[in-house]
Amino acid sequence: MPPVVPPFLIGLVVAPLAKRLLKPLLRGVVKTSVGLAMEVKKAAHEAGENIHDLAAEVAAEVVAAQIIAGDVVARSSDDRRPTENATPSGGKDEAADRAAAEAEARAPKIRTTAGVGKAH
Repeated sequence: MPPVVPPFLIGLVVAPLAKRLLKPLLRGVVKTSVGLAMEVKKAAHEAGENIHDLAAEVAAEVVAAQIIAGDVVARSSDDRRPTENATPSGGKDEAADRAAAEAEARAPKIRTTAGVGKAH
């Protein structure tokens, strides 16, 4: 009959060997997993920035198109509009004031949404 070796003695011998072999293996697995997670997070952040940039460009184009359309409409309505309260002495000042008021009315009102949809 072969000698009986208690399981705890096998564990005492195998545990240090397993520690030497498994510790670097597990460390590599964890390091790779963390590295992959950080790369995915970075890629998602860059994709979000690209989407925000694209949305900002589209919004700017739409606002520019509205300004151009509004400018065309304003010019055509200015041609047909009779002048009210026009005096010969103050004509230049009133025209400048009216032009400034129209420019202010047509100024784009851009809302910034930076930081609203932050991904954590």
